[in-house]
Amino acid sequence: MLNKLKCMLKREMYLPKFIARGLKLGKNVKMMGEVIIDPSHCWLIEIGDDVTLAPRVHILAHDASTKTFLDYTKIGKVTIGSRVFIGAASIVLPGVEIGDDCIIGAGSVVSKSIPKGSVAAGNPAKVLCSTEEYLAKQKALMADDNLFDESYTVTYITEDKKEEMRRILSTKKTAFVK
Repeated sequence: MLNKLKCMLKREMYLPKFIARGLKLGKNVKMMGEVIIDPSHCWLIEIGDDVTLAPRVHILAHDASTKTFLDYTKIGKVTIGSRVFIGAASIVLPGVEIGDDCIIGAGSVVSKSIPKGSVAAGNPAKVLCSTEEYLAKQKALMADDNLFDESYTVTYITEDKKEEMRRILSTKKTAFVK
């Protein structure tokens, strides 16, 4: 909990500076711990509304691999649309556009643009299916016996509820928590 608070305070300190420098940040953007937004070129980054950046996501608008050899650093705009989820430890590279309604899988390296309404994952990230197809598959997996309400989240969960979750997940591959 202390680590989460430190990350939140750090973000509250640097985000206003980045916005003053030109970072475009939409409404309801959730950034988990250790998210890195390129501090040296933040004005080249635009993030839409209702975006979630999971822990350790990196958004880079520059690539210094050319500096030693060419004396110039490569730069590119990064645009992340609205209603986008970017999974833990993913890296978004310069010159990339992620369209609206996209899901990027954990650990992905997004080196090319991802069209709106897509699920992409991998290194390099590749489109796997449409967001609509993915959500339909997930919805089909939902049943009364594998849905957990808010009382099963870290803030409220009891030992009995943890054991119940373990029991259910020993017979089912996945479940869903509110």
